[in-house]
Amino acid sequence: MSNNYNNRFKRRKGDDDDDNGKRFSKAAGGSEGDASDTIVACEISKNRKVVVRKWKGQVFVDIREFWNKDGESLPSKKGISLSLEQWTVLQDHAEEVDAVLASMP
Repeated sequence: MSNNYNNRFKRRKGDDDDDNGKRFSKAAGGSEGDASDTIVACEISKNRKVVVRKWKGQVFVDIREFWNKDGESLPSKKGISLSLEQWTVLQDHAEEVDAVLASMP
């Protein structure tokens, strides 16, 4: 891996700021859209949530870790955003995943 690749993903001071210096404040939404475009579908654990959000006109299902700052729940980089097409593929294979899980010791 090149050094340039590693530098792109390092957390730097101000990473949570958008281009105007405003804080990201919406769960998994960042500065795009508004709060009405983000819905917490369920909490998997204390810091993990499934969030459905609209971003740049497309709908995504986020499975992501969140962290708290000043009483506000903010999305972390740890997680995955699935397009509706990817979410549908995952749903279509849920029984296969369940079967594999059931067969494990």
